[in-house]
Amino acid sequence: MNAALAIAVCGVFLVLALWHFRMAASVSATGESGAVPSIDGKPLFVPSKTATVGVGVALLSFAVLVAATAGLLPLAVPRALLVWLSYGLALGLLMRAIGEFKYVGLFKRVRGSRFARLDTLLYSPLCLLLAIGVALVALRSAA
Repeated sequence: MNAALAIAVCGVFLVLALWHFRMAASVSATGESGAVPSIDGKPLFVPSKTATVGVGVALLSFAVLVAATAGLLPLAVPRALLVWLSYGLALGLLMRAIGEFKYVGLFKRVRGSRFARLDTLLYSPLCLLLAIGVALVALRSAA
């Protein structure tokens, strides 16, 4: 059961990483893409290609961490450290799901943009589900 959960969580992280690599390779679009918070159709920030690739690499490393924590990928790292790193990842994902109370997360106040709709329907719930999945993999691997 833990292996199946870990594989599912790793699969989601891999898909997200590939999506970020694809976005970094594509020509940047103008206007409201839904990828970053915006006000009146203007993004609050414009992520660079390097930053987008960095997010993709981080997502790949999350997949490796979960796989190693579940024992699917042998790493020369103590299991206890992998478990605690996974708990840290789960906490970070939970914090992302909750958000910063203005533009991002389940409790955001700014709700009129495309990003806000996608965040409410997809991004934040996905972060919450990933947080639960990573925490369960860590919990089951700690025993």
